Amino acid sequence: MFDVAFSELVVIAIVALIVIGPEKLPKVARTLGLLLGRMQRYVATVKADIDSEMQLEDMRKLQQDVQQRMTQTQAEIGSETKHIEQSIAGATKPDLPPDTKQ
Repeated sequence: MFDVAFSELVVIAIVALIVIGPEKLPKVARTLGLLLGRMQRYVATVKADIDSEMQLEDMRKLQQDVQQRMTQTQAEIGSETKHIEQSIAGATKPDLPPDTKQ
């Protein structure tokens, strides 16, 4: 995340020691460590929430796609069934000669 070299960390530590003082430095370092840990846990929680939301959205899209394909398949089956029924009905009708008067 941050590209900080060891020499830069040493300079920051020396400046902190001078500004804060040797008595308060351990307490400040402990507090900063706790805050950093909380921040990392918060970021991890946010990442997990975002991942779960993305997976949920993907599942919704997949469900919508499956429903659309199912509806399309049902329509195709209905159309084919009608076509087969018409073919069967046409095949079972007796052939009558046209305009036969009795």
